[in-house]
Amino acid sequence: MLQWQWSSLTFMLTETTDYEKLTRDFRWQIPARFNMATACCDRHADGTNRLALIYVDEDGGARRTSFDELAAMSRRFANVLKAGGLTRGDRVAVFLSQSLELPVVHLAAWRSGLVSIPLFALFGEDALEFRLSNSAARAIVTDEAGWEKIAKIRDRLPDLQHVYVTGGTAPAGTKSFWSSVDAASDQFSTLDTSAEDPAIIIYTSGTTGNPKGALHAHRVLLGHLPNVEMVHDFMPKPFDVMWTPADWAWIGGLFDALFPAWYHGVPVVGYRARKFEPQAAMQLMADHGVRNVFLPPTALKLMRQAEVGHSGVKLRSMLSGGESLGAELLQWVRATFGIDAHEVYGQTECNLVVGNNSRLFPIRPGSMGKATPGFDVRIVNERGEELPTGSRGIIGVRQPNPCTMLGYWKNEEATEKKFAGEFLLTGDLGVRDEDGYFWYVSREDDVITTAGYRVGPSEIENTLMKHPAVAMSAVVGIPDPVRTESIKAWIVLRPGFAPNEALARDIQQFVKVQLAAHEYPRFVQFTDTLPMTATGKVLRRELRTLG
Repeated sequence: MLQWQWSSLTFMLTETTDYEKLTRDFRWQIPARFNMATACCDRHADGTNRLALIYVDEDGGARRTSFDELAAMSRRFANVLKAGGLTRGDRVAVFLSQSLELPVVHLAAWRSGLVSIPLFALFGEDALEFRLSNSAARAIVTDEAGWEKIAKIRDRLPDLQHVYVTGGTAPAGTKSFWSSVDAASDQFSTLDTSAEDPAIIIYTSGTTGNPKGALHAHRVLLGHLPNVEMVHDFMPKPFDVMWTPADWAWIGGLFDALFPAWYHGVPVVGYRARKFEPQAAMQLMADHGVRNVFLPPTALKLMRQAEVGHSGVKLRSMLSGGESLGAELLQWVRATFGIDAHEVYGQTECNLVVGNNSRLFPIRPGSMGKATPGFDVRIVNERGEELPTGSRGIIGVRQPNPCTMLGYWKNEEATEKKFAGEFLLTGDLGVRDEDGYFWYVSREDDVITTAGYRVGPSEIENTLMKHPAVAMSAVVGIPDPVRTESIKAWIVLRPGFAPNEALARDIQQFVKVQLAAHEYPRFVQFTDTLPMTATGKVLRRELRTLG
């Protein structure tokens, strides 16, 4: 087991413009004893009412909550969980969207030695039943809409003993979250946890089979800090305020934004939106002085498509990831906000291993950037053997490092398959060039084999984005009796363009000229929307089933 070096330093990185020096001098600073509730909340709860959260409701009203208040609320709910009979290692599910209650539950669980489980608010009954059954969650916190789903499956969840509902009066069979909190003591001694102790299970859907629960230790927060600090141009700085539309049910919303910001004492804006509205997003950032954002590429594309105004928005830094940004979107961000969008790469099992900072090295459109300080990222084969520079292979992350999961919950076989030699295998294909930049090719199962060529969809999608008619696109392979597969592009048009055969031919010719003759889409399908995950990634596998 890796022995972490103790340090009381708050910052992981020392500000510089020299990337080589930054990576050469970096050493992990991970204490043996560590608890995320203490690090993200209690350190800042010093009696000064330091601002932690600005929560904006659907009517635009804002509630401001301090770290002192968060600490008291989470200690109270820790006592509620303890009174309910939950003991160290038990699981607590958090079935909420962005809200004040959501981080209170996570912090309460972590200070109690429990394991929290974030669940996406749009999950249906089947998705909920599997995750709650698989994790054997003993308690869940949700709102009234979430309870309507839980109520239908509760008799199939024998381990689930406590349901706490936020909002008004608790429905029959549940308990009021806030009444329970208000009635509890705010005196609670946070457990002395190891950095290696389990803290959170984040379920991730693969391309086949049931979702897998990535079990992470308390150290996972510290593993995210080098990238967050680098990509946000050495956060924290005076007047920083963080916001992301990404749901706080996934590793991106939780550990790319919310908890790293709170580790550094940076206030976070929360906003429960039914769907992403570009103009509302701009207004939110202007109204609340947002300086730092995590905006997925889909959100940026929707903003670009809507051509919304940005008066009053004064961003200092932008993190983006999940899909390649491409040159057009990078240029739009620079022209609109006056800053560079810094793309990152990672996954639930081992996140934020690659990123960008234009002061450290030039951004190359289409590239994910360079390895985050503290991470050794290579291109390897399925046996974990490093491939030569410029070769296409699996993106691998050398072990150990603090961002890596402890393993898949109750799934040793899948855990073993995730590692080969000294590397965690991401399952993504990529290329590392001679200057250390990483280029995403595709998921292993997204590669298109056409007429003897192996083609990754991302490069085609980036080219399609350069066409003036294209707002969004997704490229897949469909069966072809002669070529094995043919390339098909699903395209959402920008306002002012109408779908027709002439436009489809123009787009095809554009890709032929701009990219390559063998990579142009032989089939073009216009559509109003693309199927996406909750984090804004296009679900290519769903498009493949449509043919």
